[in-house]
Amino acid sequence: MSVQETLKAASGRSFPPLETAFWIVLAVYLALLVGCAWNPTPRAQGLAAIGIVAACAHAALSYSWKDALVLLAICVAITFAMENIGAATGFPFGHYHFEVGSNLPHVGAIPVIVGPLWFGMGYFSWVVAGTLLGGAQGRLNRKLELTALPIVAAFVMTQWDVVMDPPVSTISKAWIWHDGGAHFGVPLSNYLGWLLTSWLFYQAFALYLSRRRYVSVQSAEQGRALRLVAILLYLGSGLTHVTPFVMDQSGEVADAANHVWRIGDLRETTVVILLFTMVFTSMLAALRLATDTADR
Repeated sequence: MSVQETLKAASGRSFPPLETAFWIVLAVYLALLVGCAWNPTPRAQGLAAIGIVAACAHAALSYSWKDALVLLAICVAITFAMENIGAATGFPFGHYHFEVGSNLPHVGAIPVIVGPLWFGMGYFSWVVAGTLLGGAQGRLNRKLELTALPIVAAFVMTQWDVVMDPPVSTISKAWIWHDGGAHFGVPLSNYLGWLLTSWLFYQAFALYLSRRRYVSVQSAEQGRALRLVAILLYLGSGLTHVTPFVMDQSGEVADAANHVWRIGDLRETTVVILLFTMVFTSMLAALRLATDTADR
């Protein structure tokens, strides 16, 4: 049985060759993301760049190219401002500096890639949160959605950092927390800072989009497919941390406060947190998407 015949049998509809090719490319990208993106190497940075482009294209398909660029500008402006304030004063994240991207141009004290990375993961988290709330991103003219969606999206986004920050900062030393922290070298203030920063640009997103009077030209089926893509990309960015856990790394690592952590414990704890945050959230979003589809 061919790929197209298999997909048709599973879904009850035919898949044009271009659509089939898209899902194959997405599957290959997700496999590379899970297998290679857990360590901040040039290959991982290249995969991250592809993810940023994918987020821009997704936003353009979901809204428009103008809206996608406005959303990118809002996110980059707010996150660079907050990151530079944080690097200079310690508020709101804590005292830290970046080691990764030291050879790249900087915006103040922050490598230029940081803002677009916030947008890439931030946009997919926004779509996941909107799906959890039953397509709330399409009802931002209502006060409840205008308030609730940015808050939920900020928690969905911060889940990624709760999973990612300890191994990437403490083991890989992509950035350094000067005073260490109880969460494997990461302070609680970092996650509170992520919630605040995410909420700021999500609330700005929501206010901007609530004033747009466009009419989506997508079919319901296209909209569901786009949201599924966002859920998969969000999940894939977390599943990459399963790879080093499976590799069963040993040894110890010290944070900037000279607290010594066992690498194996850190990797296993990362997977535990991943399972009960990003995996659970992605499962809920996928089930909500499937339930909404079945109800139509």
